[in-house]
Amino acid sequence: MARTVVIRSQGGPEVMVLEDRPVGEPGPGQIRIRHHAVGLNFIDVYQRSGVYPMALPAALGMEAAGVVEAVGEGVTHLKPGMRAAYAAQPPGAYTEARVMPAAQVCPLPDGISFEEGAAMMLKGITVQYLFHRTVPLKAGDTVLFHAAAGGVGLIACQWARSEGITLIATAGSDEKCQLALEHGATHAINYSEGPFAPKVRELTGGRGVDAVMDSVGATTFEGSLDCLRPVGMMISFGNASGVVPPVNLGVLAAKGSLQITRPTLFTHIARHEDCQAIAAQLFGKVTSGAVKIRVDQRFALEDVAQAHRALEARATTGGTVLLP
Repeated sequence: MARTVVIRSQGGPEVMVLEDRPVGEPGPGQIRIRHHAVGLNFIDVYQRSGVYPMALPAALGMEAAGVVEAVGEGVTHLKPGMRAAYAAQPPGAYTEARVMPAAQVCPLPDGISFEEGAAMMLKGITVQYLFHRTVPLKAGDTVLFHAAAGGVGLIACQWARSEGITLIATAGSDEKCQLALEHGATHAINYSEGPFAPKVRELTGGRGVDAVMDSVGATTFEGSLDCLRPVGMMISFGNASGVVPPVNLGVLAAKGSLQITRPTLFTHIARHEDCQAIAAQLFGKVTSGAVKIRVDQRFALEDVAQAHRALEARATTGGTVLLP
């Protein structure tokens, strides 16, 4: 049996309950993994609240790190006793142990702790696909990155610095702006002090940025379009402030033949080979020291509701983990 966070209805943090659930043995293509740390992400909030509908009852959580206990037939890249980490479907990471598909579970290098592994997989893979698979960025390019003091943002700041990309960060306080700068952002804008688009235009000499990377959603979307250079790329990859309303495609033409995309992590890691390659690049960034993973909040598994409230209130920085 394993303690597991389950929802039987979608709603506020109070709908999450802790239950004992049987774990079982892995079948073909599966593993059983015992978690040492579990990552907390906004997708968990979307699933819990109903922004992303789910078949109920459902277990929550998309990311964790631990030790492989058993492997099913056909699994060759993992063996019992190996350290491993993942960000993968299906949900169910908020648990002490689980059986799950093996394809997107990755061997975790010894130089990366379980807490770092649990805090970095979903966020770090997101940064990799944003910088390398969604739009071809290169040294000298400029990006605007919203919510840059969060878990994804602090990785993105360091990633950009390591590749010679100018990153303009936004955050909701001077303290968070300073945190982004300390992690590699070239400039930082406190969006609580007024519109950010004029400041971005000033910082880029009126040209605009090559790409906007936006996980905030409704409150930042329109302003972000005004920050792009002609034929620039708007990347909307989250909805922390609410879902982006329908877009009039004519606006993209009027603002300079802009491009727009809404990628998801799970599309990019759907193939086993792609997932392992993306994770290997992420691990390389971390083990080389180019990217350091911050774990600023830790909660016991039974305090998951408190953890969700902190995340939704934007009262967190860096990564947050649950400890089974």
